[in-house]
Amino acid sequence: MKSSTKSQAPLLEIKDLNVGFDTPEGEVHAVNNLNFSIKAGDTLAIVGESGAGKTQTVMAALGLLAENGHASGQAIFKGNDLLQMSAAELNRHRGREIAMIFQDPMTSLNPYLRIDKQMIEVVMHHQGLNKNQAREHAVEMLRAVRIPDPERRIRQYPHEFSGGMRQRVIVAMGLLCEPDLLIADEPTTALDVTVQGQISHLMGALRDNSNTAIILISHNLGVVAGLCERVLVMYAGEAVECGSVEQVYYDPRHPYTRGLLESVPRLDRPEEQGLNSIPGNPPNLLTLPAGCKFRDRCPEASDACREKPPMQLDDQRHAWRCILGGDT
Repeated sequence: MKSSTKSQAPLLEIKDLNVGFDTPEGEVHAVNNLNFSIKAGDTLAIVGESGAGKTQTVMAALGLLAENGHASGQAIFKGNDLLQMSAAELNRHRGREIAMIFQDPMTSLNPYLRIDKQMIEVVMHHQGLNKNQAREHAVEMLRAVRIPDPERRIRQYPHEFSGGMRQRVIVAMGLLCEPDLLIADEPTTALDVTVQGQISHLMGALRDNSNTAIILISHNLGVVAGLCERVLVMYAGEAVECGSVEQVYYDPRHPYTRGLLESVPRLDRPEEQGLNSIPGNPPNLLTLPAGCKFRDRCPEASDACREKPPMQLDDQRHAWRCILGGDT
């Protein structure tokens, strides 16, 4: 078991990250000058609408961008820049030190291989266990994510599992080696509320028992509140707010953050009030507007928003990109 003492130096530090994709129509600016860090044992959620740049941020750091993608900046992991590593060097980190739970189980599992082969080889390669030990460990992890009869199911092929069960297998594979950093991209998609809670509890236990840092990419603000300590809100490839869960949920400073929170169903909201929504659509990433990217959808926009807003920071490490002073 790893030490549970949190180190002071960041485990992963993203500096001035830019991610773009070359298309026939031009360059798609998916991530723009993004900065954040996470320490060992910490949990950070990255939230925002589809297309905000959440997944492409971590895919760039892991060297998993599509062929037409490119990244600049730095992704410092344990003092080394992942963006400067060769594929062979990255492979030494991926799986053992950095694990990722992908959103789509259909593309994450090899349909031609049984589950045991896909799980056991990972453990044998990264942890040095023999085949019997690796199988036992894999079975226990399937049991931990509530796969019934794991001794039998581990010998089956992916198509013999339901979509939700395949997602649980993917979660189990991500947790197999107790990585230093676990990146979870919508890990509870296609799972019912009960299993969502079980998966969140399992990841929380991994963090507490092995000092694993977790980056959670999610649309589910309830799951975020139950698992994470800090939240990074992204919009159109930019960070627009970052702070503790308490700061962002109870004292949101950016109008976009407030819009996200107001669109979540709440039991204490009068029935006749209904759900709020953010009007309009995110900007075209091929031709991003000057100034505040949220300007055209913001109910508080003014002429001053035509200039790029600064990233403000208070003395509690609560940051937001807006000309407003934070009064809510």
